Amino acid sequence: MPDTAAQMPKGTGLAPYITVNGAAEAIEFYKRAFGAEEHFRLEDPNSGRIGHAELSVGGQLLMVSDEYPDFGALSPDSLGGSPVKLHLYVADVDAVFARALAAGGTELRAVKDEFYGDRTGTLSDPFGHTWMLASHREEVSPAEMQTRWQEMMGG
Repeated sequence: MPDTAAQMPKGTGLAPYITVNGAAEAIEFYKRAFGAEEHFRLEDPNSGRIGHAELSVGGQLLMVSDEYPDFGALSPDSLGGSPVKLHLYVADVDAVFARALAAGGTELRAVKDEFYGDRTGTLSDPFGHTWMLASHREEVSPAEMQTRWQEMMGG
């Protein structure tokens, strides 16, 4: 697998494509919060909106655009939220979580050690997308996860 999304050949891999109100501001947030690298953006010559931008976040491709309702590209603001969550593994979840909050994110769940072996926290970015940040701490088999979950749930 290539080291960066920019090197990934077209037609391979899975990449989230998110729509926001204020793509230029969102890109700057993703740079400050998650260390995103911008590869390029296409700006609408008439409105200045970003029709398409490509970033790398944690070495993976993230595509971003402004809203274009006539093409069905709507943000969580227009839809009343989004059921999709973005999960990002990082080396130091505590540091990245703090940086994302300082950049304007809102804490939804504080960072803590979880039964499945990750240390995780959840935040909302200023554009309506939910990010689950995690650092892997412990190898836990699916059977052990099930046992721990049952105990946690009181079963």
